[in-house]
Amino acid sequence: MNAVLDAVRTDALFLSHVQRSQRPSPEIIRAAVSDTVVRIGEARCAELVAQEFGEHPDCAPDRMRWARHAVSLAFR
Repeated sequence: MNAVLDAVRTDALFLSHVQRSQRPSPEIIRAAVSDTVVRIGEARCAELVAQEFGEHPDCAPDRMRWARHAVSLAFR
């Protein structure tokens, strides 16, 4: 996979409403990524992720790890 595209998808999922506890399907993950990128934009996603890490350093890394793993499975 393309590393830049993976990063954008991961950021978008990180910012989406989808929660790990929902055990979302690949279809839900792909839809959430698409909706978030359309709504926020690629560059703004990166900015907001950085902001979340600054404001919530205790929980942001876990969500990012989950988002990275979920994206890798949903976009194989």
